[in-house]
Amino acid sequence: MEQITPWRVGFVPGVTPGKWERSWTEHERASRRWRRLEVVPVALEDQERAIRAGEVDMCLVRGPVDRDGMHYVALYDEVPVVVVAREHPVTAYDEVALADLAGELDVLAEFPELDLPMAIETVAAGSGYVIVPMSLARLHGRKDVEHRPVTDGEESPIGLAWLVANEDPDTQGFVGIVRGRTPRSSR
Repeated sequence: MEQITPWRVGFVPGVTPGKWERSWTEHERASRRWRRLEVVPVALEDQERAIRAGEVDMCLVRGPVDRDGMHYVALYDEVPVVVVAREHPVTAYDEVALADLAGELDVLAEFPELDLPMAIETVAAGSGYVIVPMSLARLHGRKDVEHRPVTDGEESPIGLAWLVANEDPDTQGFVGIVRGRTPRSSR
């Protein structure tokens, strides 16, 4: 019997593919046409390479991607937040502007070699701040840090990307799911 390869959808940290995975499973059960879905974590710096190398069929990506030979569907923009130590004065406010952080140490800008967990650990120790998309602040949340929205910070776009050469019914099915199509909807 021929082994059918799974439909592989990558996702970068902070993006949660669960609702789309559940919808795919409902569609797959209802139609019995689609392949089994496998969601694959992909490092942010590998998102485009994983698509182009065929490691994933599609990927939920963060930020811009080179669209040469690639389709891209914008999904949403994430709010930037500042992560600070629990005792930091910023925690007295519901939201802050970049100007409110003037004179403070931007840990990732000053130490770009740090990965995000280490940068947040540095912040928790009382040194500076980190600005990240809200989902990453939640993903790396700790009891000794808090985050607040940055009103004039740059939003982080989240999208779905895949190679133009990978057009097939599964591709269109997943695109339909992320656009809100249900098993009972028609095109």
